[in-house]
Amino acid sequence: MADFKLPDVGEGLTEAEILTWKVAVGDEIEVNEVLVDIETAKSIVELPSPFAGVVTELLVAEGEVVTVGTPIVRIELVEEQGTVRPKPDDDGAHAGPEGGVLVGYGPKDHGTRRRRRSVETQAETSTTGPVKVAVLAKPPVRKLAKDLGINLADVPHEGRCVTRADIKAWQESRVETPTAADTESPHAPRGGKRREPLSAVRRATAEAMVASAFTAPHVTEWVSVDVSASVGLVDKMRADPAFGETPVSILVLAARAVCLALRRHPTLHARWSEDTLDYPAHVGLGIAAATQRGLLVPVVLDADMLTTPDLAHQIHELVTTARAGRLQPEQMSGGTFTITNVGIYGIDGGTPILPPGQTGILALGAVARRPWVDVETDEIVPRWVSTLALSFDHRVVDGEQASRFLADIARLLEDPALAVAF
Repeated sequence: MADFKLPDVGEGLTEAEILTWKVAVGDEIEVNEVLVDIETAKSIVELPSPFAGVVTELLVAEGEVVTVGTPIVRIELVEEQGTVRPKPDDDGAHAGPEGGVLVGYGPKDHGTRRRRRSVETQAETSTTGPVKVAVLAKPPVRKLAKDLGINLADVPHEGRCVTRADIKAWQESRVETPTAADTESPHAPRGGKRREPLSAVRRATAEAMVASAFTAPHVTEWVSVDVSASVGLVDKMRADPAFGETPVSILVLAARAVCLALRRHPTLHARWSEDTLDYPAHVGLGIAAATQRGLLVPVVLDADMLTTPDLAHQIHELVTTARAGRLQPEQMSGGTFTITNVGIYGIDGGTPILPPGQTGILALGAVARRPWVDVETDEIVPRWVSTLALSFDHRVVDGEQASRFLADIARLLEDPALAVAF
């Protein structure tokens, strides 16, 4: 019998939420077969099994947050040709063929197929000791329970699986009776109070923002830009076969402008340390992405070395992966400068907080038709206008450096043909 412990998946993990079990009590599993999806502060990670055997107990329920090293599943090891499969090390991980620490290792034995043991066999197992049975529910029902902060194991149900109706009935039975103060408040939620547990992403985001806000002295500058030429260029790019099926927006041109401007103003992505400023060799461009799990910032590594079509493709691929909840820790590492596109929500601008350790972040505002004074004719004409807001660490750069950097980005978006001069 072996307990599989929650391992550090390579991002300095201290705790994680058990998101979805991929196995149930009685399942026969193979080496490297995925046991469970866990949610860390940065990503959703699949944990494969480092050994083969039969699942006898799920030690942690879905939705629970546990620390690294906590046993999460118990497995009865099987014997092959008289040799017992290796047990996990004390830290729950195994050394792979090259000596690296991995969660699972070795090729799968394709001659063995996973199967669920019969009810009788499970009953025999239960007589030798307590066995926790996994709660069954369809993925939409699991998501509903997670959104409502309900542990599926607590929900009474008559059928084999927990249903949406079971959750609703359980929720209604737990609703607090509103007090007079609740009912008098115009902002009181209907149906009584509701408490929702913080997700790992929300906790991590909060900690990072507090640490950044109270460590780096933030300053924010704005500039409004006539981006009509960029809007026209975006239309041409969408028809260019080089971009294929990749969606193109002004975000791509803003990303290219940032990379070009950083060549002339490298201090805007230098990193502050106690005695030095560390200048990166290339741009690690973070793209803030709103997802169902919260705000995530995937990073386009060496963004300044990419062609514009490749930059567009990587931004789209990373943001799509983030929204699907499948970003890996390494895809959110190495950022040196970040862009947040608040314009997609119709917002003109804001004062973004720096990602910890970074010196600059650019907020791209909504692109909208506005009256604009033509400097040549002195007439008011309708133009496509956007507002750019740059927040920067005043320890690293002063107002002049930041202003010149922001002015360069504005010039490139106002006249993208200037890119050939940078």
